Amino acid sequence: MLTKLFIFFIRAYRYLISPWLPRTCRFYPTCSHYAEEAIREWGVSRGLLLALKRILRCHPFHPGGFDPVPKGGSS
Repeated sequence: MLTKLFIFFIRAYRYLISPWLPRTCRFYPTCSHYAEEAIREWGVSRGLLLALKRILRCHPFHPGGFDPVPKGGSS
């Protein structure tokens, strides 16, 4: 249930707020897609931690690029 709630908020951000902001994500998949996939793969606690670490790496001094969610979680 908690997983669905967090995914709802991520999707709400992606579809309602993100279109109004400049595209700045340096990674593929985007940080919101990464967060959703991390929560699905690892559960809420570990998924949010992975998403936070990813967001903290998203700055002009990081090269970005392809950065998939690590496999091996709760799925």
